[in-house]
Amino acid sequence: MPDAFIPKRPVVVSYPKIPDAFAEADLIVKFLKGKGFDVPQGSVYDEELRKRVKQGEFDIMIAVGGDGTMLRAGHLCAPCGVPILGINLGRLGFLMQVERGEWREMFERLFNGEAWIENRMMLSAQHVRGGEVLGHWQALNEAVVSRGLNLRPVRLAASVDGRLLTTYVCDGLIAATPTGSTAYALAAGGPILPPDLRNILIVPIAPHLSVDRAVVLAEGSSISIIVKSDNSVVSVDGQPPLPLAEDDHVDVRAAEYAAKFVRFGDPGYFYRNLNAHMNQPHI
Repeated sequence: MPDAFIPKRPVVVSYPKIPDAFAEADLIVKFLKGKGFDVPQGSVYDEELRKRVKQGEFDIMIAVGGDGTMLRAGHLCAPCGVPILGINLGRLGFLMQVERGEWREMFERLFNGEAWIENRMMLSAQHVRGGEVLGHWQALNEAVVSRGLNLRPVRLAASVDGRLLTTYVCDGLIAATPTGSTAYALAAGGPILPPDLRNILIVPIAPHLSVDRAVVLAEGSSISIIVKSDNSVVSVDGQPPLPLAEDDHVDVRAAEYAAKFVRFGDPGYFYRNLNAHMNQPHI
């Protein structure tokens, strides 16, 4: 069993686009103040709060919202090594372990030393044109190179560790983390990877007369996706797409740090949650 984790300096953030997120966060802050904690609170977009996180003021972020909230919290907290505990108010909650009606019980367990930290691999993605880096991102789920508004498929050459893997004619190519294997990559037909792995998953989207199977790269391998046609874009963790030009490439490797999620119980929780999520309606 992993080492116990008992935080002492919590911060609570909410996702403003989810109804009731701030109201639920207010209840959480009131509960924690009753435990003797001085707990700052704000939006996940609050610049002042984000600055304090980066300065190392907190040893846990309690994120109230859905999977998107966890993605945004992960982008902020992973470089600082701050663990995240997600309280699910969203529809799916693949990244969450604590539901809305459970957090009081889970906080008691948290401060009793019954929680542990799960490390989730993140990706580092770069947009390169003519040797110049035009963009650099960190991803908890995936980096996607895909067709833009034009409905024509795109040609994408994929090189692994500097050697050509194959050229795809497809609607897009997903480079995902094990965490992202239950997100867009799963919808595109990819396999589900356990969250503690450190392998990049490559999944083509609607391949046309191309390799139509997902590929799991060896741990430590990197991939370069080279654009061989116009009408391509890149999107990281569902953020607005950015246009790519022919011969641009998006280079993806494991990031130097991991996102840290607060977990309860044994590590087999993932498979139990997976079964629950795969057998319920989400609309």
